[in-house]
Amino acid sequence: MIIKRGKVFQEDGNFLEQTLYVNDHRLVDKAEYQYDGEVIDAEGLLVLPGLVDIHSHGAAGEDFSDGNPEGLKKILQYEKRCGITSYCPTSMTFPKERLRQIFASIKGAQTEDGATVVGINMEGPFLDPAKKGAHVEGYIRKPDIEFFRECQNASGGRIKVVTVAPNMEGAEEFIETFKDDVVISIGHTGADYDCAAKAMEKGAHHVTHLYNAMNPLGHRAPGVIAAAADDPLCMVEMIGDGIHIHPAVVRNTFRMFGEERIVLISDSMMAAGMENGVYELGGQKVIMNNRKAVLEDGTIAGSATNLYECMQCVIAMGVPERTAIFAATRNPAKSIGIYGEVGSLVPGKRADMVLADEKLNIVRVI
Repeated sequence: MIIKRGKVFQEDGNFLEQTLYVNDHRLVDKAEYQYDGEVIDAEGLLVLPGLVDIHSHGAAGEDFSDGNPEGLKKILQYEKRCGITSYCPTSMTFPKERLRQIFASIKGAQTEDGATVVGINMEGPFLDPAKKGAHVEGYIRKPDIEFFRECQNASGGRIKVVTVAPNMEGAEEFIETFKDDVVISIGHTGADYDCAAKAMEKGAHHVTHLYNAMNPLGHRAPGVIAAAADDPLCMVEMIGDGIHIHPAVVRNTFRMFGEERIVLISDSMMAAGMENGVYELGGQKVIMNNRKAVLEDGTIAGSATNLYECMQCVIAMGVPERTAIFAATRNPAKSIGIYGEVGSLVPGKRADMVLADEKLNIVRVI
């Protein structure tokens, strides 16, 4: 395949008219191109790297935590249509046996016409009950080294990210044990600044959906948010649906962390891509109306927005276009260690890309 005359998003954040060459699903230099395949004339179009969503529970009426490979295939097909080509299905908090079954279900789910599963995000159950959000408190447990190993074995080693509340008993040992094997993310926690900073020193250099399910940034009680800002290695997830976080906070968070450390996520649940109605998340009833998904008590329960829409949303909030694109492509890929494969459009990487018009409306996903 050849894609010619498109304005290709570069690793420096600029757009450059460039011809891209693809052999066997990978980008190659012109000198290495071997086939007379399809030629796509992308004149007038932007060519973006395929988006990378590392935190999403479901979409298209399906939930990863149902443990149904066919349901996950539908999610992956929806994500690809929406420009998300790399995807981490994300679990909720359930009992031990249910979680093992969920993680084992990943093995038969990959499909050629959908986004690529690049890992699993294990959001529960090692959380702080005081900041449970939409997770079921009765299933929350202290960080458990052996149980995590069981889950990782069940998944075939596919868990890339695990959320841990650092103020819970056993968290420090958990972080020290697994920091070199998976991304340890701080989240769903009432931890103060000192507790969070210590966890980051131990190797937890990631934060689960910044601002949500944690104490706010206070001038005398700065908490997890300031600890993350102080740790130059820490990358932070941010839900860009325009509901979870006020636009002024989104803009100022990009100023505080810079364009290299924010990872846009959807945190979507099964209502993404669906009509208003009643759905489920983590076994709990969720009402979705006009893209806002809440439990019966009013607690926000994930989003009903995909990552591409989140990227468009933060641009509409005033975040520079290049910064938003980085936050949905390069940054998430770097955060889970797959930037050598995806996240930019250079020879050697997977030929995952989105062709869009000047207003970022999707024309074609490759």
